[in-house]
Amino acid sequence: MQDLLFSEIQIPKKIEINDLLVSMRKYCQESDVERAQLAYDFAAKAHEGQFRRSGEPYIYHPLITAHILSQIQAEPNIVIAGIMHDVPEDTAVTLEDIEKNFGPDIANMIKGITKLGKLKYRGMERYIENLRKLFVAMAEDIRVMIIKFADRIHNLSTLDSLPPEKQKRVALESMEIYAPIANRLGMGEFKGLLEDMSFKYLEPKEYERVVKIRDQVITDKHAYLKKVIEKLKLEMNQVGIKNNIHGREKQIFRLYQKLKRKNWEVDKIYDIVAVRIIVEDVGNCYAALGIVHKLYTPLKGRIKDYIAQPKPNGYQSLHTTVFCEDGQIVEFQIRTKEMHEESEYGVTMSHWSYDEKHKTRSKKDLNWAKELANMQEEILNNMKDLEEMKVDFFRSHIFVFTPQGDVIDLPEDATPVDFAYHIHTEVGNKCNGAKVNDQMVSLDSFLKSGDVVEIITDKNRKGPSPDWIKFVKTHAAKNHIRTQLNTSRASWIKNLFDKKASK
Repeated sequence: MQDLLFSEIQIPKKIEINDLLVSMRKYCQESDVERAQLAYDFAAKAHEGQFRRSGEPYIYHPLITAHILSQIQAEPNIVIAGIMHDVPEDTAVTLEDIEKNFGPDIANMIKGITKLGKLKYRGMERYIENLRKLFVAMAEDIRVMIIKFADRIHNLSTLDSLPPEKQKRVALESMEIYAPIANRLGMGEFKGLLEDMSFKYLEPKEYERVVKIRDQVITDKHAYLKKVIEKLKLEMNQVGIKNNIHGREKQIFRLYQKLKRKNWEVDKIYDIVAVRIIVEDVGNCYAALGIVHKLYTPLKGRIKDYIAQPKPNGYQSLHTTVFCEDGQIVEFQIRTKEMHEESEYGVTMSHWSYDEKHKTRSKKDLNWAKELANMQEEILNNMKDLEEMKVDFFRSHIFVFTPQGDVIDLPEDATPVDFAYHIHTEVGNKCNGAKVNDQMVSLDSFLKSGDVVEIITDKNRKGPSPDWIKFVKTHAAKNHIRTQLNTSRASWIKNLFDKKASK
């Protein structure tokens, strides 16, 4: 199957420094490779005599962390920081020593990783404070989070050496915190790895069941998809479209979620193995889509254009599902190389530049992280807000549109009132009705991805209804409603006392 399927990241069990240097030479200058060698020598000396619970030399962990980062072509300083990320915490070497030898940029990244500590479920207040630290560090320098992802992925790959209770704790943290953040940052490859590797320990029986289903489908479709890909390559080569076409297997945890939704009816899932087409530019994306539809009949309602209307996390691609030979159904994903890198590595690619324009963009994309960090006092005062926070930032999201075509990112089961408060506080407070896809709906209706939502306002409306608090989903909507209701109640009490005083 290796001739058909394409895998982005490999996690070696053992590694030598030369493996990392070879990987870096594919995209780095030789001076950066030399700095990586110096960083390895520095870290290896600091960790000398230390071993992981699995029995392997400790230096393997930071080296594999750095190797994962090099495979996504993270900027050289990120890779070098990855090599030394555990040095201040686990050895006698200080951050000052690192800054003296490797400069303030690398030292500051390692400082950010060290400050995070370890997220653990040990009391709600400590848990929330650790979450806040994570989001503060991420908002200050997203590169810290990228290193933490690689660090956690390698740790998940070595969980077998830990006691069962710790395996489950690490897997749960990874599934509930790290994977959703990777998703919000548009880092699809990291998200998939974190979910799949965690799923193995959280639901081992279900994991094995899904792996067997996926492997069987892949085996059955291997020869068939190979013919489809060869036919498509021939057609595209004839019209001069340069292409890279390969199979893409569905990630295990996402397949599990879909199987549950489909009552485990495998025949109703069309993208267990999809065909991914990578071309040079946007024009060729649409040309390739035309060729696919020329060869095969598309399924109605299964064509999605995320190039013209990208998802809020930056994802761009064309999706279509078609009837191929013998009536078999196959999904195709079409994108440029740049779109592919953005979808797999998200902010890693947008940050990997010395151009200030890209750095500004990365910071703008993290406004939601800053907002979450600023919720600390409110969350600590009301523990149930933790669940609201997880709805807003951690759970699955939908993408709906304003009538002008702007994309709005909301949690699943969000309502028109959530949408209204996302647009503006006053739009929410004056909300009097809603149209979804030009049809009037109740304000407690659930929105779905792709809906076009129009809010009808009444300038004479005095504020939100108290009933809204029962069905809105986002923290922002609940907070605005509570604030407005409290203000109205205080105003009513004041007027009552004023009337009594005047008598």
